[in-house]
Amino acid sequence: MFGLGKPRSKFGRFLDKNEITQQQLVEKSKVNKATISRICQGDAFEPSMKNAKKIIKALRELTGKNVDYDDFWSM
Repeated sequence: MFGLGKPRSKFGRFLDKNEITQQQLVEKSKVNKATISRICQGDAFEPSMKNAKKIIKALRELTGKNVDYDDFWSM
């Protein structure tokens, strides 16, 4: 089961809904596990633009959906 009652950001809820584990995203995006964990926990943390691009690219490949930065974070 995904989420397991932990506080989740909009990004974290997206991963849960699409059944993507943080580890899958780490492996696909090559972004540090701590960074992925922080952006899943709450909306206060936003990744650097470099990491965000890697994450978005990986999410598009994993889900087949046209996700974008604005779907999760404000510019």
